[in-house]
Amino acid sequence: MTITGGCLCGAVRYEIEAEPLVVRTCWCTDCQKFGAGSATVNVVFPAEAVHLKGDLRDFASAADSGSAMHRGFCPACGTPVTTGSEARPHLIGIRAGTLDDPELGRPQVTIWTSSAPSWAPIDPTIPQEAKQPALPGPPKG
Repeated sequence: MTITGGCLCGAVRYEIEAEPLVVRTCWCTDCQKFGAGSATVNVVFPAEAVHLKGDLRDFASAADSGSAMHRGFCPACGTPVTTGSEARPHLIGIRAGTLDDPELGRPQVTIWTSSAPSWAPIDPTIPQEAKQPALPGPPKG
């Protein structure tokens, strides 16, 4: 299966040769800011399966763990495309809104519910985590 997607203006495109490992809605405070006040939906893949075409601008910030989080966005249209942690370089998150097939972005878990505002539309039918749950594979280091 080849999964495709890209930014709003088309300057950044990607092809992914893997199934998603997990799809997570994230309500951490950084994602709320990056998502313009709402949560982000991140589709996690093995990094080696994601093939980007075009240039992304990177914004790095410190996660609660102290590890650097990197968020890649199109420098032309500003669309957020990727997210990843230096603690887990073998994984990459693709922003669900950039998928050509939006059905692949159906959340399986909601994380950082402890940071969500009281009005947040959290789906009660999927698991919820107050903070950051474990991801596949060992952390770097």
